[in-house]
Amino acid sequence: MKSIYSKILLLAFVASSVYSYAWGLTGHRVIAEIAENHLSGKAKREVRKMLGQERMAYWANWPDFIKSDTTGVWKQASAWHYVNIDPQTDFTAFEKDLKAQAGANLYSQIKVLSSQIKDEKTSEKDRKIALIFLIHMMGDLAQPMHTGRSEDLGGNKINVTYFGDKTNLHSVWDGKLVDSQKYSYTEYAKLLDIKSKDEVKQIQSGTLENWLYDSHQIANKIYAQTPDGSKLSYDYQYKFNDTMERQLLYGGLRLAKLLNDLF
Repeated sequence: MKSIYSKILLLAFVASSVYSYAWGLTGHRVIAEIAENHLSGKAKREVRKMLGQERMAYWANWPDFIKSDTTGVWKQASAWHYVNIDPQTDFTAFEKDLKAQAGANLYSQIKVLSSQIKDEKTSEKDRKIALIFLIHMMGDLAQPMHTGRSEDLGGNKINVTYFGDKTNLHSVWDGKLVDSQKYSYTEYAKLLDIKSKDEVKQIQSGTLENWLYDSHQIANKIYAQTPDGSKLSYDYQYKFNDTMERQLLYGGLRLAKLLNDLF
């Protein structure tokens, strides 16, 4: 298993120059960096025990990198990155639909991985893998299109152009909006992480279900304002940049809350 793990890591970093998933390299690292800056003392110590000297941002994209693995070891994890739900404007209906989802998904696996980390019987290796996935998947939760609709695969089937280039709605939100700002992940984390303690507490309030509903509501707005065939440019960036940055910040703060509660 150790040799397979090493090979996957090698594949991952080779693939990182070719593939971009979810928030992309920068977005996931921004979220991880903000989260690490808000960990409690105990959570910081536990994370360091599990990850070693590397910061959380170092591992933030690993669950996407392993999509390039050809051994089949991580095939089942592909469904962990999203949860598809029909448009819901009422939280009660959304929560009911969310809990009725069949099979593993973003919602169910965040709960499973959290339980694995808390379980003292979980091996050190498996706890580390669970933590790495949680770092990534809480970032996925904040990307609105990962709570999108099954009919279009979270916007993957909605064709648009972005500054003249053919792409799809999911891809625009995965990385293009973030990367257009041209910040490094440390620069972006520092620029966004300026909320007061009271504001941070408010953002971190609620449940996992509330946080998913928050992203789902934003997804509904994105769908409404980005129909198939849309030609996106500076006006789209202007319209949604604040939303995109909000989600990066909220993703980081809520990841920190989850880890602080776990440890």
